[in-house]
Amino acid sequence: MAIRHYWSMTAAAVGFRLVLVLFGGDLHLSSRPEVSTPLTSLRRLAEGYWLKQASMSPYSGSMYHGSPLLLSVLGPLTSKRSGGHHAHIYCSLVFVAVDFIAAMLIRSTGRTLQIARNKSLKLLDLTKSVNDPVNVSAGDTASLIYLWNPWTIVTCVGSCTSPIENLMVVVMIYGACSRLVPLAAFGYVMATHLSLYPAILILPVTLLLGYGPDTPPAKVFLQKGLSASEVDISDIGKSTSQRGFGQISWKPVLRFILWVFIWSCYVLVLNSIILNKAGGLQEMFEKTYGFILTVKDLSPNIGVLWYFFAEVFDFFRSFFLIVFNMNIIFMVLPLAIRLRHRPCFLAFVYTAIVTMLKSYPSAGDSALYLGLLGLFANELAEMQFTFFLFFGYIGVSLLSPVMHNLWIWRGTGNANFYFATGLAYTCLQTVLVVETVSSMIKHDRKLRLLIKT
Repeated sequence: MAIRHYWSMTAAAVGFRLVLVLFGGDLHLSSRPEVSTPLTSLRRLAEGYWLKQASMSPYSGSMYHGSPLLLSVLGPLTSKRSGGHHAHIYCSLVFVAVDFIAAMLIRSTGRTLQIARNKSLKLLDLTKSVNDPVNVSAGDTASLIYLWNPWTIVTCVGSCTSPIENLMVVVMIYGACSRLVPLAAFGYVMATHLSLYPAILILPVTLLLGYGPDTPPAKVFLQKGLSASEVDISDIGKSTSQRGFGQISWKPVLRFILWVFIWSCYVLVLNSIILNKAGGLQEMFEKTYGFILTVKDLSPNIGVLWYFFAEVFDFFRSFFLIVFNMNIIFMVLPLAIRLRHRPCFLAFVYTAIVTMLKSYPSAGDSALYLGLLGLFANELAEMQFTFFLFFGYIGVSLLSPVMHNLWIWRGTGNANFYFATGLAYTCLQTVLVVETVSSMIKHDRKLRLLIKT
């Protein structure tokens, strides 16, 4: 069921951003550690662009650690000034457009998932049994959650490049769900190039291209086939019918790998041209990916790694760097095996886990996975602890700037005050991931029970 007045609410969300950008003045959000990180700060990007214009390496010193491509795209906009407005107004206007495009792609992805879900339920004769409750449009819900999420709005007007990183992830998922292989490969290469951590999303993308959008487990289809004398799968489409019986289509997967190689070469060539006589690719890798993996900047953020590595002895630093970085990789394969029939949901889970464990998290990372969470509004309708999670996120959002002010500006607190909010934030995300995965598994189990009855 589509949401009434969807376009009115979408236009209001875009208009609200424009009002904040054009008439809100300088809200000083770019200095907030919850919004801007050493990787996404637009101030640092402006510094890197100035160094490049002075025929120096943009990575000189320790200011800029982002992509050279962003220097070419956003750098010229940071040097322009508009009377009466804050310095980076043109970049903020670009981010407003980026947020709108990302929301529309999320909406299209939700519609694709909704069609696949309805066809699967029709094939299993469970349409009435499962759709008796209010059946909302997952695409509309997810896009509105993304547009009206306060963290998305703050990130959009807060002079940071997180909206572009989120857009690339959404482009990748949309391309994979729609089987637009070149687009999916482009989104994957750009997202990995900008942030490194989306590299683990290659498994969900591969499953999406090989099997198709999310459907119930293969056991449910097999169980239906055993209980009925004849199962008609002609109306569900080739990809989903193959998927239901565990057959993978390798052709789009191989095309995806080929396009990833092509786009990667293209991005590397562009970077080498941009950095010609102003650094090089080796320095770029050291100052971007190396900076991410080694956690050299210990300025406070809403994560927990900055505090941990500020306290740990240097002798153990390399060991714990390996532990924290490998911790993400260790979760990839078990989750992929258990949720292989729901690759889009798997992408959401990976995104949430990365946000918990990445070295420089920001509010924009949470805005992305909370938007993706809306794609599964129907499947997760019976999820527990929603009240606790909702007000927990609100509490952390309000307490984080308060604790930072008490520590940095008032001098009446210490680092433990701010770290406590980051720890609570990480715990909330852990509960969210556990509960969403459990609810999805319970939903699949419910379908199996309905088949038996």
